[in-house]
Amino acid sequence: MRRCLERQEREIKERRRRRVEEKRVHQEEDEAVAIAVGLLDQPSQGRRCGSQVGRGPNLDRHRHSRGKNLLEDYFIPNSVYSNVDFRGRYRMQSHLFNKVMHAVCNYDAYFIQKCDAADVLGLLPEQKLTSVIRILAYGSSTDQVDEIARMGKSITLESLVRLCDAVETLYTRDYLRKPTLRDLQRLL
Repeated sequence: MRRCLERQEREIKERRRRRVEEKRVHQEEDEAVAIAVGLLDQPSQGRRCGSQVGRGPNLDRHRHSRGKNLLEDYFIPNSVYSNVDFRGRYRMQSHLFNKVMHAVCNYDAYFIQKCDAADVLGLLPEQKLTSVIRILAYGSSTDQVDEIARMGKSITLESLVRLCDAVETLYTRDYLRKPTLRDLQRLL
């Protein structure tokens, strides 16, 4: 009985410690957002400025047709490429990609397809994640990724940063930790 109470106390302390840690992380995120907002209020120097007199029109990348092709190539039943091809190109199984994609979309709404300021439907989550995974798996440049997913450099880099943040937050506890003795024995 005493051991049970001690274990419960330890669990309560651990939950409190986790809550304090989560609160600290949220405070740091809030500070980062405040800094980012402050930076956005400053006059832009070389940043994207939207429509301005003298600038050319936005480049039509035909991203919707490429998104449709990407879905037909890899993400629908009876897709053009097999699971073996998917594994070779994405360096993971398709079910793992889908699991990560859904978790990341639930974590960060940036990856969810929505309309932009011009009321044009945005990029698919599959396009954003495909571009980032190509960069991480192959060391591709943003120009190479543009040819695959029809995404501009700024969106690709923003997706890269946001995906890394999401993966770190979502998977650190389970996967991005120091290996235990049991893990080492299994791996070696």
